[in-house]
Amino acid sequence: MTKLKKVAPAEIEKRSFEIIEQEFLEQTGIALDSLDSNRFQVMRRVIHATGDFSYAHSLMFSPGCFEAGLEAIRAGRDIYVDVSMGASGISKAMLAKFGGSVTCHINDQDVLAQARSRGKTRSETALEKAAAENVGIVVVGNAPTALVAAMDLAERGKLKPALIVGVPVGFVNAEESKEILARQPYPFITNSGRKGGTPAAVAIVNALLRLA
Repeated sequence: MTKLKKVAPAEIEKRSFEIIEQEFLEQTGIALDSLDSNRFQVMRRVIHATGDFSYAHSLMFSPGCFEAGLEAIRAGRDIYVDVSMGASGISKAMLAKFGGSVTCHINDQDVLAQARSRGKTRSETALEKAAAENVGIVVVGNAPTALVAAMDLAERGKLKPALIVGVPVGFVNAEESKEILARQPYPFITNSGRKGGTPAAVAIVNALLRLA
């Protein structure tokens, strides 16, 4: 007979992290003491959000990504997220302590109108709007088109985030867009393969906020 664990609501996250640490070596083959602390903080929160230990192998971190991301947060720069669900999951209160805001333009009326008239996706058009703002971190967990647009705008010098977090999920251009991001010279956090999604993206950002 299956029995539920008796855990107080306030202790659920703490207990979940303890289980992840206890099972980490067995599930991943990676010893905890071999990992950089910042990397493990991100991995642990993504595993917690997804229930998937494979992220310990698939997550990729560029040199300097933590320094760039934390500096942007501490400087009060904004975090742009590709979808509203992702924006709602990021800790706005923690970011506000540094003076930054979480933004998402995917449902803005001007973005909808421009996307229709120009034959572009809302994700692309929303990012073009964000390019004029004080965006320090661009976060993409849903739409590969948003990640492609972010990289294109960055290449053209129209978008200058300190860090791009790109973990879109799916079967059409999700894996490919992340492979392209992993070859870029600027700071990024991404993962290989088709897996990803908004929960993983939000977990990465919330881990960075706690590190900041």
